[in-house]
Amino acid sequence: MIEPPNAASVGIVKHGKILLIKRAFAPYQGLWTFPGGRMEPDETVEQCAVREVQEELGLTIRNPRHALTQSLGRDGTYRLAVFTTTDYVGQVRPSNEISDHKWVDPGMLIALRTTSRLDDVIRECFKVLGQSW
Repeated sequence: MIEPPNAASVGIVKHGKILLIKRAFAPYQGLWTFPGGRMEPDETVEQCAVREVQEELGLTIRNPRHALTQSLGRDGTYRLAVFTTTDYVGQVRPSNEISDHKWVDPGMLIALRTTSRLDDVIRECFKVLGQSW
């Protein structure tokens, strides 16, 4: 039996670029990735995705679309549901959990220290959105 997700992240796409954050704290401190985090009690994975983006970046996302689910950490400790969207409102206002953020052309990922297989995850997000990578 496959365990349900216990964490969520979101790839936000605008004009062919994706919003990445640089984590200020462990896990993944100093690495570029998507905003996201662990689910709270009585929260759906979609609610977790919306809340985490709001807390970390001050953006309100709408219409998150599921792209994939990954097992991360030792023995699959985290089952991360990755969502993607182009539908958001607000201006980026990073929390203290974020040391930097930027809109990145996917072709420039090679120049960044990212979480594992982020290029594959981004490719899947673009595919779900019907956009070319």
